[in-house]
Amino acid sequence: MRCNYACHSPEHLVARRRFLGQLAAGSGVFVGGLGALTRPAAAKQLAQKQKRILCFYMAGGLSQLESWDPKPGTDTGGPFRAIPTSVPGVHISELLPNVAKQMHHLMLVRGVNTKEDDHGKGGYMMTTGRRQTPAADYPTLGAVTAKALAPADGAIPGHIRISPGGGGGRSDDAAYLGPRYASIVLGNGNPPANSARDASLSEAVDQQRNLLRRQADERFLSRRRTAQTDAYTYSYEQAQRLMGERDVFDISKEPPADLERYGTYDLGRHCLLARRLLSNDATFVQVTHSNYDTHNENFDFHLEQLGEFDRSFAALVADLADRGMLETTLIVVLAEFGRTPRINHFYGRDHWSAAWSVLLGGCGVQSGGAFGKTNANGTEVVEHQVDHAQLFHTYMSAVGVDPTDSFDVGGRSMPIADPAAAAIKELLT
Repeated sequence: MRCNYACHSPEHLVARRRFLGQLAAGSGVFVGGLGALTRPAAAKQLAQKQKRILCFYMAGGLSQLESWDPKPGTDTGGPFRAIPTSVPGVHISELLPNVAKQMHHLMLVRGVNTKEDDHGKGGYMMTTGRRQTPAADYPTLGAVTAKALAPADGAIPGHIRISPGGGGGRSDDAAYLGPRYASIVLGNGNPPANSARDASLSEAVDQQRNLLRRQADERFLSRRRTAQTDAYTYSYEQAQRLMGERDVFDISKEPPADLERYGTYDLGRHCLLARRLLSNDATFVQVTHSNYDTHNENFDFHLEQLGEFDRSFAALVADLADRGMLETTLIVVLAEFGRTPRINHFYGRDHWSAAWSVLLGGCGVQSGGAFGKTNANGTEVVEHQVDHAQLFHTYMSAVGVDPTDSFDVGGRSMPIADPAAAAIKELLT
């Protein structure tokens, strides 16, 4: 289904770049010949206990009224019913019957008020925990998580985003944390592009090329070492380690029955890829589902899109629980805002940040309930109102990172989260 975006936001235009295209030029970006990497058994056990975050970004603004906070039978409720979940007394939209069965693993946050109805600014707030300002740029949740939790020598990038339509390059979403913690964009459930050694190069020749590169780097760095040159060198070395883990990104290695269970459309493949990455020690994985900016035909669109999300997301939650991974994996489902209670004359809902919902689950958070409350027709929060900054603190606290602490960036102390906010204690275990 196509959606005509009445807000005409430039945020709907997505630039696609080649994987790691900004890291280096030419065929030298990916170097290899190392084979699969190994690690001591003790280190592997530690990795299994490593905290991680799985984030779903419902791009455009998921309607809370058609998902987490339905209001059937009211003037704002729309045509869909509310159904019971695996948690007594907690109801969600009938568009999410499979998620309803997993609600005992999850926690609804129904009192979100961010006071920002612009796509770009709202998305920035929800992913950085800060308001956008010309005075400073802040790293996203994925970059902060990678900086705080990702192992320094990990073969899998610490900050991965999976988006529809294919892969791209490194993004610029790490701000002052530097390009090492910026996201790498993947798509279509495929291994990263250019991650296999060129067929014209033998393993021996490739090893010689890399030895020469390292010798040249060491000579250069002995006199001109900077944060930028370190990041450049790290990118080459990470790419080489990544080649030894190329199969981790290949969902064709998964059983066909799992692909069928998750769904053979993009989101199903992306969720299966997310499971595969998390099972192989990825620290932060974000899956994007587009595009919920339903100024027109809101109900038809959500019927189709949430049908995909319900099947794939519920399968992923169930698998993480069955594998014992929810104890170490925080699940976050967010957007830049919600949708208006008022239904417009195009049968759509517009931007609404005053009373909407975020879904949490897994590591470090209470499960099986709902926190916060909106009034009868969903126009305002009447109990436990929270905002973007409090949520960011909560995410960090849930995975064992003190959000009141700071990163040392070039000798300068940079707060991990907004110092004016605090975590929502009622949501934490």
